[in-house]
Amino acid sequence: MSDTLENKINRQEVIDNALDYTIMSWSKQKGIDPFAIERAEGVYLYDYSGQKVIDFSSGLMNSNIGYGDQRVTVAVVKQMQEVAFISPSCVSKVRGDLGKKLAQICPGDLNRAFFTVCGATSNENAIKLARLYTGRHKIFTRYQSYHGATIGAISAGGDPRKIPVDSQQAPNFVHFDLPNAYRYEYGEENLLKDSIASLERQIEYEGPNTIAAILLEGESGTSGCLQYPKGYLKKVREICDKYGILLIMDEVMSGFGRTGKWFGFQNHDIIPDMIVMAKGLTCGYLPLGCVMVSEKIASKYDDAVLPLGLTYSAHAVSCAAAMEVIKIYEEDNLIERAAEMGKYLESRIEEMKKIHPSIGDFRNTGLLGCLELVKNRETKEPMAPFNAKPDEMVVMNKVAAKIKELGMYTFVRWGYIFIAPPLIITKEEMEEGLAIISEALKIADEATY
Repeated sequence: MSDTLENKINRQEVIDNALDYTIMSWSKQKGIDPFAIERAEGVYLYDYSGQKVIDFSSGLMNSNIGYGDQRVTVAVVKQMQEVAFISPSCVSKVRGDLGKKLAQICPGDLNRAFFTVCGATSNENAIKLARLYTGRHKIFTRYQSYHGATIGAISAGGDPRKIPVDSQQAPNFVHFDLPNAYRYEYGEENLLKDSIASLERQIEYEGPNTIAAILLEGESGTSGCLQYPKGYLKKVREICDKYGILLIMDEVMSGFGRTGKWFGFQNHDIIPDMIVMAKGLTCGYLPLGCVMVSEKIASKYDDAVLPLGLTYSAHAVSCAAAMEVIKIYEEDNLIERAAEMGKYLESRIEEMKKIHPSIGDFRNTGLLGCLELVKNRETKEPMAPFNAKPDEMVVMNKVAAKIKELGMYTFVRWGYIFIAPPLIITKEEMEEGLAIISEALKIADEATY
């Protein structure tokens, strides 16, 4: 039996076992052919078939330091040899070390870390804490946002993935609209004024004294990297201060260098009351989330019981992974690198726009970017609409299939192609990935008019 045939058999067995005995996220369960990954290193995944696949979305925008960094392995093994798990009512050295390090990274008095297991559980606990602290119950969030898949977090988000479970949704989430500058019919110059006026009206309608918090992403992610109008978050901060509303920034996707800053909100010169984090905190090497809380909020519970908790809060091994990952960000200058490579990416996309009429817009901050494809640049008719039905995804499905065929893993959703590679990416690797996207865009170009 040849090595090639053996590899093919092994690959199929891996896929069959996964599809027969596990359930895939956000997917139909039959008739799919996922990459079957044997190993990963740097910005590359290696399929059991022997195919080398460049990852242009950092897994799910979380593998910021890339794959296979053995510095994390060493740190994790060392911690496991000392102690892996202890009850969260006990403390480990690494727990305090990580909390202290995060306090140094975070601005203002955001000095207190409540550790969770993922982004969704971080958002859940931030929401709970906001309600406990303020004694209010409503949480304002944006349509076209995503905060996780648990029932509270998905109710908080404005992503259409919540629609199938709407009948189970958690109460007291109020959504507001923030139009996309690319499609705002009254001109980008009016967007900030109109958006803030609309938000304030809605707050008045709902009653400011009922609103515990406004929850926003540091920078928009899976909804299409929909950027805030310049000055928007500053105005929101002012509104929160005016009405005694807490401001929670969800940095699960946009945090830890992804936008060229430690956190996405730092591109907008504000300080929130809580920061929600996960993904880039450990870069996927182990699960860990965190809610970073201001001293003002935390001090309320100095002599009162804080009614929050998780079995795996501050898991020592995950904390060790996070400590090493943060060290890697600093030693390898990855925050600065993301900003530098983001500028390079933007210049290259401007060149690609001249070749590909299907590129309508490119929105990017650091290395959190998204191409929006259109059928016509004048009318801005989308290649696939928001929450597209299967028959509206014909062209984009072909584009996605070509990207996969050419050896790229990235997030393609509706009319969007996401470009959010690991922060370690080189210019040569960036060119390799953009060449694949450029080839796939030829399919979309044929559908333009």
